[in-house]
Amino acid sequence: MKENGNGNRWLMLFAGTVMLLFLGLIYAWSIFNAPFKSVYDTWTVSQLSMTFTISMIFFCLSAFVAGNLAKKISAKKILWIAAVMLFIGFVGVSMLNPQNQKSSLILLYILYGFFGGSGVGMGYNSIISTVNKSFADRAGLASGIMLLGFGLGGIVLGSLVDSIIAKIGLFTTFRILGVAIAVILFIGSAFIKPPVVDQKKAAEQQAKGAVGYTAGEMMKEKTFWIFVVWTVLLNSASLLVINSAASIAVAFGIPATLGLIVSLFNGVGRVVHGAFFDRFREKKSTMLNNCFVLLAGLLLTLGAIFQAAPFILLGLIFSGLGYGGTPTLASTVILDRFGPKNFAVNFSIANFSLIPAAIIGPMISSALIEKSGGAYNSTFGMIIILAAVAMVLRLFLKEQHAHK
Repeated sequence: MKENGNGNRWLMLFAGTVMLLFLGLIYAWSIFNAPFKSVYDTWTVSQLSMTFTISMIFFCLSAFVAGNLAKKISAKKILWIAAVMLFIGFVGVSMLNPQNQKSSLILLYILYGFFGGSGVGMGYNSIISTVNKSFADRAGLASGIMLLGFGLGGIVLGSLVDSIIAKIGLFTTFRILGVAIAVILFIGSAFIKPPVVDQKKAAEQQAKGAVGYTAGEMMKEKTFWIFVVWTVLLNSASLLVINSAASIAVAFGIPATLGLIVSLFNGVGRVVHGAFFDRFREKKSTMLNNCFVLLAGLLLTLGAIFQAAPFILLGLIFSGLGYGGTPTLASTVILDRFGPKNFAVNFSIANFSLIPAAIIGPMISSALIEKSGGAYNSTFGMIIILAAVAMVLRLFLKEQHAHK
């Protein structure tokens, strides 16, 4: 079946989403915390959480590496490399020695942090950058669907993995996951192909100057840095509550399971913002995303002031919608502003904004909660401040497309 000269792009989108669902397991690290703690009782909470931090750092670094590799080798081969790295990482974890707690911790950092994080980053970048090229007319929707899969990986598969661990144990589960993820990536890689290039159309675009920015050219653009800081502000604001959603819910008399609704709307937000971008483009899409985060802060603050659970629940929902929209917009805005030619590298550079956000959000949240004696009022107020600053910054984002 041919479609726009790109083959069956919808089948490719489906395959990419399934692979990203499995790669999204990297966000399910919290599920492994308790099982590891029961086996390695000398490990501290901070030592265990460092595993996730390391994996996220290498997620960003490896995505950049994958973007550069895309200039030399096919997306299929990059996915093969990702599959091998994840196989080594997960199967390697299954072979850790419970009797040697010190060396096992170092190996966990290497196997799950480096190999696992790197495998996910390479796969993530390769899938999204390749599939999006076949959806130039609906890049927002395609990005939203794929990122929905990636976001739900930690929820859908995470719950399943939790049950498997309870039945067969932690290490056997890691061995099964290592094999399963590698097989899924090897099979799925066969469907991930770049679109057929219309040479005549490409020549016309190049004559008009629509050739796309190189990474160096993009980083010289003031608007790129404004957009990056904007995403850091909104991600940081959302992360003030995302990582503590269940605890916040319980604090206001809401069942902890309802607090996880933020994860559901995180996934929904990715599709909503993607489809909205396709129709209304960047200006209105970034405004909508910014408003969602600001509204989340206002609702949560009202809930804290009046001890009103409905406001808290609505605030968590809009936090999820806002947090889910940012990665989708990062993908579509970078593609629209700086062109498809070097999108794989440019997208990976923009993703580095995840690192400061992952540090700033939780750090501010912990400090504010500790200072307030466990109250969330100041945390919710900080969401409003960060979203308001982002709103002002957004005014400096002038319209720009991939025409130099």
